[in-house]
Amino acid sequence: MSYRLGVDVGGTFTDLLLVDEKTGRLYTAKVPSTPEDSSIGVFNGIARVCDNAGIDPTEISSVMHGTTVATNTILTGTGAKVGLITTKGYRQVLQIARSFVPGGLGGWVIYNKSNPLAPLGLTIEADERISASGEILRKIKKGKLEKDIKDLSKKGIEALTVSLINSFANDANEKEIKKIINKKKLLPGVPVSLSSDIAPEMQEYERTITTVANSYVRPKVSEYVKNLQRGLKRKMKDVKLHILRSDGGLASAKASDSNPVNLLMSGPAGGVSGAIWIAQQAGYDNLLTFDMGGTSTDVSLVKNGKAAQSRETSVGDVTVRASSVDVRTVGAGGGSIAHVPELTGALRVGPQSAGAEPGPAAYDKGGVEPTVTDANLVLGYMPSDVRLGGDMILRKDLAKDAVKTVGDALGLSVEAAAAGIYDIVNENMYGALRLVSVEKGYDPRDFALIGFGGAGPLHANALGKLTNSWPVIIPPGPGVLCAYGDVTTAIQDEASMSFIRRFSDTSKKEVVQIFTDLAKKASKTLDEEGVAKKNRTTTYQVDIRYHGQGLLLTVDFDLSELRRKGLNAIGATFDEMHEQLFTFALPAEKELVNLRSVVRDKALSVKAPSVPRGNDKPSRAFISKTKVFMEGKSKFASLYERSKLKQGNVIKGPAIVLEMDSTTVVLPGHSGRVDKFGNILITPDA
Repeated sequence: MSYRLGVDVGGTFTDLLLVDEKTGRLYTAKVPSTPEDSSIGVFNGIARVCDNAGIDPTEISSVMHGTTVATNTILTGTGAKVGLITTKGYRQVLQIARSFVPGGLGGWVIYNKSNPLAPLGLTIEADERISASGEILRKIKKGKLEKDIKDLSKKGIEALTVSLINSFANDANEKEIKKIINKKKLLPGVPVSLSSDIAPEMQEYERTITTVANSYVRPKVSEYVKNLQRGLKRKMKDVKLHILRSDGGLASAKASDSNPVNLLMSGPAGGVSGAIWIAQQAGYDNLLTFDMGGTSTDVSLVKNGKAAQSRETSVGDVTVRASSVDVRTVGAGGGSIAHVPELTGALRVGPQSAGAEPGPAAYDKGGVEPTVTDANLVLGYMPSDVRLGGDMILRKDLAKDAVKTVGDALGLSVEAAAAGIYDIVNENMYGALRLVSVEKGYDPRDFALIGFGGAGPLHANALGKLTNSWPVIIPPGPGVLCAYGDVTTAIQDEASMSFIRRFSDTSKKEVVQIFTDLAKKASKTLDEEGVAKKNRTTTYQVDIRYHGQGLLLTVDFDLSELRRKGLNAIGATFDEMHEQLFTFALPAEKELVNLRSVVRDKALSVKAPSVPRGNDKPSRAFISKTKVFMEGKSKFASLYERSKLKQGNVIKGPAIVLEMDSTTVVLPGHSGRVDKFGNILITPDA
């Protein structure tokens, strides 16, 4: 037998999903994450999920992994010491950046600009020049450059970026510099990233920061991937490792090693992919995804079964040019800390988090500050005898002691303080959902809301009330849904280039040929992985703007339609998108900017397991009544065991549904109906 394993490493827990490729049977496991070395948690999880399935690890043929190593490296500022080579006259490219100060009109008063990932002291200039059309105006002066690179070596750089002006139009000088470094062994053991390989598109700052970020995270990601590979091969022999990319596709271990900037949204992308998979099985293609973990919440929008994509990825205050699922993240999770600042006397929740160590007060690991998890426990939404990850008992007495500090500061009872924490964290997450829906021209009432992550089902019904998005879908095993996404996606790569032409200055034939060439280039990665050509699909994207405009919009289209209708086919789609976002379209001429081809393997066909039929009475799953604090007063809620729910069962609120990796809250005035795949579909009774 052959098994495929999905692994998602979060800030608090590591989730695993094992799939029998022959029968489609699924096995799950959840273990605490190990922040000091994520691979330890991965191997602990592999041991547990194999034990649950009763198999030997050697039977696993493929491991699909969503990782936050690249993300956390940037967030914690623990990346490599990066050297940078730019064109003469462009040494301050990272310092000047976009001259943008975040915040309101007086934002500059309190703005503390972060240090660049490649400092000025480690930046040198190459005496060379390429024109915007790709003509070599001045060849590299090698002698001075070699001396400067040797000086960089003495300063102990751990990675090098080469980003020359206009290299997107002609990469000859960048490749010449790398050739010089390798031939003369100027930087032994130091990885070199070329901007023409990482981001071959116009705009020197975006291209440079993207390639510098690649260099910054590269040594750490490389070490992690190599350690993981070695450990997997010891346990599983011929296993293949693939890492989830920010855009929702899989990359080989080799590609992840050389292009780690494409992994910055690896973790959140897995959740979106898993949400799409489970919701489509249930018959829903338009979704707002809501992934609440221990540290943060990730939200995104899915229309017609496809996640909204972004051409930029932001982590902290670093924004890079790399395709990713359009995910918005807020510091709101089960571990988010509640506090009352003395200055304002107003309750705040997050973004500070108790994390995995020490965790919420209820974990009894030394944490004393009140968190969202503690509030849920005080409210009765998480019965104190519930076990998380299979082996953790929560202490309600410690949770009450922690939340009492907030109540004392506000002059409220412990229960009222806990309700305030619950309501405020919901408002924070509602704000993120508006960013991906209302502010993009979409009405959230046209979408279902799918809640997952360890803490998501506790808050999903409340978020449904705020957004008016129904039904609220709670999938089975919501805490391990990101691992579903890892295991049900496929190998993918893309190739792009800048091609700045007004529609009148190019032709359908020329543009089609460029897209065809880019598809061949992107296919090389899949060739190396041995992916059969018959299993591949190719999609195409183009960044368009009105001539004279700085704004770009990305348009997805079918190449056959471009061949048939010409450039006006994509122009009409651009007008529609512009009108949706800004309420108007212009009669101005349109301009192509960046062209992109994406090649993808066929995803593993995994069917969601169905649950037995039942009637509308969930009596078999009923455990007992439990006391909860809802709508400002104490009530009794029905407690259910999810594994015993059947298709057709209707759960009347107030109710609490327990399972291994999460807890679902159904509020008063709402009901949850169980569909044939075991999803709980929550809707208002009215």
